[in-house]
Amino acid sequence: MPEGDTIWLTAHRMHAALAGRLLTRSDLRVPKLATVDLTGRAVVGVVPRGKHLLTRVEGGLTLHSHLRMDGAWQLYAPGERWRGGPDHQIRAVLGTEAHTAVGYRLPVLDLLRTIDEPSVVGHLGPDLLGPDWDFEEAVRRVVADPDRPLGEALLDQRNLAGIGNVYKCELAFLARVTPWFPVGDLPAGVPERLIATARRLLEENKARFDRRTVPGGRPDRKLYVYGRARRPCYRCGAPIRWDGGGRGPTDRVSYWCPGCQSGPAPD
Repeated sequence: MPEGDTIWLTAHRMHAALAGRLLTRSDLRVPKLATVDLTGRAVVGVVPRGKHLLTRVEGGLTLHSHLRMDGAWQLYAPGERWRGGPDHQIRAVLGTEAHTAVGYRLPVLDLLRTIDEPSVVGHLGPDLLGPDWDFEEAVRRVVADPDRPLGEALLDQRNLAGIGNVYKCELAFLARVTPWFPVGDLPAGVPERLIATARRLLEENKARFDRRTVPGGRPDRKLYVYGRARRPCYRCGAPIRWDGGGRGPTDRVSYWCPGCQSGPAPD
């Protein structure tokens, strides 16, 4: 699932492959951009912002994309077979003489003036992997609404940018509370440690697609709770629970350990 670390790595790979090179192919397969042709323009750079990708091209234009749940950008060498999905899932193709970037299942694809980028990312809070990271501001925003469930506060990109559902569940586990635990009831110092841990985990995972939150390097132990419904907790052995989605934080499925995590939870 694409989260801030995945977006950071995708952006840096695309930047290394495309930046400074002229586009020899441009194919934007969404109705509103069907007539747009960026061929002949140089790629200025590819920048991550939270879970958003900003591909800047010559002429003061930015191609803005968001991967949401299962979108992806794949890079291919000349003559290499594209294997990111069937052709009908392709939403964007940006090619140079050396590489072709193919965007699959992109739910958000917009072309805007680079100076207008704040219209699509200006609402975001401090970026966990951004050069403008502001720890104190991130903490202030997360705890601003004491009654808000922790999972909901972490997922709100206006509080801090880059956390998705995987990290929401893992961070709640590391804080030893359920995702529905009110932020205002967290013990003193916990919000600060939680935000610091969030940044550390994204930093540790940003250079690899094989995300892990469990230390030790065991290939069979990558995440504490996410995706591990009914399996034993690595700490206490209790079966990991899940809510099936459709309720609580933003209707995304939540995983938690009833033995290690205290606080409200669905029946």
